[in-house]
Amino acid sequence: MSAGAAGNEIAALGREYAELRPVVETVTAYKDLLREIADAQAMLKDPEMKELAEAELPGLRAALEASEQEVQLALLPKDAADARPAMIEIRPGTGGDEASLFAADLLRMYQRYAESKGWKFEILEESHTELGGIKEVVARVAGEGVFARLKYESGVHRVQRVPETESGGRIHTSAATVAVLPEAEDVDVQIAPGDLRIDTMRASGAGGQHVNTTDSAVRILHIPSGIIVVSAEKSQHRNREIAMQVLKTRLFDLERQRVEGERSADRKAQVGSGDRSERIRTYNFPQGRMTDHRINLTLYSLGQIMQGDLDEVISALQTEAQATLLAEMGA
Repeated sequence: MSAGAAGNEIAALGREYAELRPVVETVTAYKDLLREIADAQAMLKDPEMKELAEAELPGLRAALEASEQEVQLALLPKDAADARPAMIEIRPGTGGDEASLFAADLLRMYQRYAESKGWKFEILEESHTELGGIKEVVARVAGEGVFARLKYESGVHRVQRVPETESGGRIHTSAATVAVLPEAEDVDVQIAPGDLRIDTMRASGAGGQHVNTTDSAVRILHIPSGIIVVSAEKSQHRNREIAMQVLKTRLFDLERQRVEGERSADRKAQVGSGDRSERIRTYNFPQGRMTDHRINLTLYSLGQIMQGDLDEVISALQTEAQATLLAEMGA
């Protein structure tokens, strides 16, 4: 076994241990409570200890009920990708320049959220409009539990506000699409060299202006899937690395969607299904309101949310997803 393969195996075992440890601790705590309740019930037969046991039992039974819920949650099927870094892709939808400006706002929102969580946020590819909006951006986010939190962001985000370019004060509706993909590892995707067509070309900036005079940009076509990835940083070597990583991640996501599609006939009914065409959220600026349509959650704290305060809505989505899984297991 090569050093690289051994390192990957050790890393995988470390992640598995980290995932199993809280489950073991939760089950152990539940068993300890059962033992304490059994001891207290035995004490009821002792006249000298009966009063103490009667005082302790209600609290122990309440703790046991809460512990049972924790065990159920701990034993829910886990998404194997939850602990992985994520790639976020943001693109403007309907709405022209305003959609591009909103896409830039979403990028800043996720950057600030990542900063608040202590995650590393790295922009891999970014192209701008002349007004400072975004044509497309691909970013990598790394840290503890990144995909587990961000996977609920995939879908169509709609904004209602008066655009900066609107002189009449009319409210416009536009949209941007967010895709959050778990980062692929080398063992996830095997790509045959013959399946790729790799071209180099001259990188260009906004408005088509050349940013350098070398053919540093890299364009990779994955022939079987038709997926095209372009990276246009200054270093051709770095562009190849970025483009290949994005390609592997998109191919890994395609396989995940295929497997999930086989498991569920209706993925759209699931919270966090990752359907890119689903309208998941509306940001209404005049009313300071954000509504997540999947769980009918409305918060009047849009200013804080756009500053990256996403924990309340993401936690609500996680809770709903857990409740759905619990209901399916009990059915």
